[in-house]
Amino acid sequence: MSAGLGFWERLIRWTTTLLVAAVILGVLTLAAHWYGPVIRQNERMRREILRLDREIRQEEETARQMSAAIRALQEDPKAVERLARERLGLARPGETVIRFEPPATNPPGFP
Repeated sequence: MSAGLGFWERLIRWTTTLLVAAVILGVLTLAAHWYGPVIRQNERMRREILRLDREIRQEEETARQMSAAIRALQEDPKAVERLARERLGLARPGETVIRFEPPATNPPGFP
C-alpha cells in the first residue's frame, strides 16, 4: 500500500509545484503589464532630461560668450572701434573703405 501513497504524494507535490510556478508567472506577467508603461515613461523622461541638460550647457556657453562680448564693448575702446568698422563700415578720417561683394551667380540655364 505504500506504493500507492508514494504516487499520490508525488502527484500532489508535482501539482503544487506547477501551481506555485503558475502563480509566480501570473504575478510577473501582471507586474510587467502594469509597470511596463511606467518603465517606458521613465526612459522617455530620462532621455528628455539628458536633452535638456545638453541644451542648458549650450545656452550657458552662449551666455558666457555674450557676457564676454558685452564686457569687451564696455571696457575696450578697440573692440567698439572694430565693431563699428565691421558692422557699420565706418572709417577714420582719411581712410578709404573697400567693400567686396559676393559674385553674382548665373541664372539657371546659363553656363
